[in-house]
Amino acid sequence: MTVDVRLNAILDPERAGGRPLVDLARAVAAGGATLVQLRDKHGSTRRMVEAARALIDVLAPFGVPLVINDRVDVALAAGAAGVHVGPDDMTVEDVRAVLGPGAIVGHSIKTLDQAERVPLDLLDYAGVGGVYTTLSKDNPAPPMGPEGLAKIRAVLRRRAPAMPVVGIAGIAIGNAAPVVAAGADGVAVISALSLSPDPEAAARTLRAIVDGVLAERAA
Repeated sequence: MTVDVRLNAILDPERAGGRPLVDLARAVAAGGATLVQLRDKHGSTRRMVEAARALIDVLAPFGVPLVINDRVDVALAAGAAGVHVGPDDMTVEDVRAVLGPGAIVGHSIKTLDQAERVPLDLLDYAGVGGVYTTLSKDNPAPPMGPEGLAKIRAVLRRRAPAMPVVGIAGIAIGNAAPVVAAGADGVAVISALSLSPDPEAAARTLRAIVDGVLAERAA
C-alpha cells in the first residue's frame, strides 16, 4: 500500500487547544493534511472508538485516512485505516496478523539498531524521531536532529528503497524544511497545527513547505 505521508497530523485531546477533535480534523484536512493519527494515552476505549468513528466521518470527504496510535482494538472497532505503533507496543508481526494486508501499519523508529531489525516488509511507513525537542510526549533520549534522521533513513532505504519516512517530534513551520531536506518524505505534527490560531492555514503552510522541498529534491 502506498501511503501519502507528506503531512501527518496527530490529534490528541490533551494537545487540542480546547478545540473538538472533529473540528481540528476538518481544518487540517482542508489545509492539506494527507494522513491523520488519533493519539489518546488516557482516554477510555469507548471514548477512543467514538472519537475515531467521528473522525473517519469528517475525513471521508477529503479522502484522508485515519490511523490509531497504539490501539489495534480501537482501529478494528472503529473501522480505521490502520495503526501506528512503537517499539514497546504490539509487535509489527502481530499487528499485521490482526489487521490483515489491507491496513496501514506505521512504526516509530528511534535508533539505527531498530532500523536494522524492524520487519519493513510488514510496514507501510516508518516514523523516525524524535527529531527535535517536543513537549507533547516524554522522550528521554536527546533529539537526533535532521542529521540523525538522515542516518536512520539511509538504513531504511538500503533495506526497503521505497519505504516512506516521516520525521517525528517538535516539527513546526520554522524547522520542517531541514527535516525533509535530510530525507524525510513528510512530517508528523501535533502542536504546530492543533495549537495554532488557524490550524487550516498552518496545515496549508506546512504542506507547502514539504511539497517545496520534495520538489527541490526531485529536481
